[in-house]
Amino acid sequence: MPDSAFPASVAGPADRGNPPGHWCFARRFPAGDRETRRILADLIDGLGQAGVGEDDRSNAELILAEVLNNIAEHAYADGAGPVELRVEVQRNGLACQIADRGRPMPASDAPDPSLPLIAPPDHLPEGGFGWHIIRCLTSELRYARDHGWNRLTMHMPWSGYD
Repeated sequence: MPDSAFPASVAGPADRGNPPGHWCFARRFPAGDRETRRILADLIDGLGQAGVGEDDRSNAELILAEVLNNIAEHAYADGAGPVELRVEVQRNGLACQIADRGRPMPASDAPDPSLPLIAPPDHLPEGGFGWHIIRCLTSELRYARDHGWNRLTMHMPWSGYD
């Protein structure tokens, strides 16, 4: 089994053999804050060049920042490791695949925790909303552990898409 979860890096329009109008971004990088920021900046810039609207770029950045930060914080709590990200522009939204070789998710599934208790007005919890945001802004969310890889796939529908 190859060490990589996805094919070699790809980023570009139809001149790379993709159908006209198709755009794909794929990167392999070490988990961590600095790399996550750099990769997300490259992705958001590329999505803008591909004609993706500002609201959809913001949603993608929010969702993927949450997922990638969770990988660095939880999957690789004991040290850095590889992350692979693939995002494709499709007719009805963005298809995303994220893979890492870190610790598996608890209960072998993407978390679906209860919302944290909020005691307004000045006692908002610092965390606990990430998976709710991810689940609200995506569809077809799937997690699997496969040959030592955590694989998370999801679809981000276009804002306003019915």
